[in-house]
Amino acid sequence: MRAVVQRVGEASVTVGGRTVGAVEGPGLLVLLGVTHDDTEAYAHRLAERIWNLRIMAEERSCAELDAPILVVSQFTLYADTRKGRRPGWSAAAPRPVSEPLVESFVAALRDLGARVETGEFGAMMQVSSINDGPVTLILDQPPLPPLR
Repeated sequence: MRAVVQRVGEASVTVGGRTVGAVEGPGLLVLLGVTHDDTEAYAHRLAERIWNLRIMAEERSCAELDAPILVVSQFTLYADTRKGRRPGWSAAAPRPVSEPLVESFVAALRDLGARVETGEFGAMMQVSSINDGPVTLILDQPPLPPLR
């Protein structure tokens, strides 16, 4: 799994002109991508990492601040752009694999006590955010190996 995590003052997602999820900050916007070999355990571990990540003001976490989180599924995080001008999508998991794992990630956040809003899986969404800081991190689960 891969997540782009942004600290936000506010964020929202609309589908067809209708707001389906929104948070007012401080909070996080999490763009979440799923690949073929991801598991429910990865989803739960990534949720725990993000909930406890100390990137809010004064080095605090969402858990400490009870800060809201907006989760938006984003298969394009696994785009392959190494050749040509057209990205390849083969590394992104298909809907029957990815949708339940995104739901598992959201459920894990809620089980931890997070106030979570979501986009609409598979829909054409418009995502708006006002970044705070700006602070933007990319997290992979399992984590990438250390640099040598």
